[in-house]
Amino acid sequence: MQEPVPEGSPEISSTSAYDDPLEGWNRKVFAFNDGIDRWVLRPTAKAYRTVTPDVVDTGVTNFFSNIGEIGNFANSVLQGKGESAVVAFGRFTFNTVFGLGGLFDVATSFDLPERQEDFGQTLATWGVGSGPYLVMPLLGPSTPRHTTGFLTDGFVLPSPWDAVDEPDWYYLRALQVVDKRADLIPAERFISGDRYTFMRNAFLQRREFLINDGKITNDPFAADNDEDLMLEDF
Repeated sequence: MQEPVPEGSPEISSTSAYDDPLEGWNRKVFAFNDGIDRWVLRPTAKAYRTVTPDVVDTGVTNFFSNIGEIGNFANSVLQGKGESAVVAFGRFTFNTVFGLGGLFDVATSFDLPERQEDFGQTLATWGVGSGPYLVMPLLGPSTPRHTTGFLTDGFVLPSPWDAVDEPDWYYLRALQVVDKRADLIPAERFISGDRYTFMRNAFLQRREFLINDGKITNDPFAADNDEDLMLEDF
């Protein structure tokens, strides 16, 4: 059930600056995904939050984030972002060596905050267009460029996941999905109005935020005197 937006939270515009030519298809897939989330994934994530101590939950999140630094490094190099590549390499080194394999994010204490880079962002840097908004079965919000980037990150670029054998790969991936969904539960209080429109706008704004390194040029949430949503929550 949708949670109410707390008093003082930014109002979300009911209109969107984004085109959605596949909205008919997207809404049907969204409804399918939402049903799976409502009956399976969200209850599992809530149970995970209930039984998992905060320190363990944070450690799991840090572990998977640390694995992602290899992708951040590779895509930073492909985008010609030397500083970001150094930061990703430094974060992976510090957190792996001094953070017990990435369970603790010691790199942030050394003023090395995460800079997320993926192949979808790399394609955007190379001038590849986003394409229309597209909701994928099970995978959720996407675009053709984002989906291509997701597949490239997962199956082409080097990753520590390549060293994980079955069936451990499936167990860890399942844990990663549940942990990510659990981390998103607090952000649900921001959802208001039409869920489909809200999630579409949140996803596209988040992608724009990442591609432009924190600069938003097309903000569908803009309203008079309103603050931006915390984009990292989506």
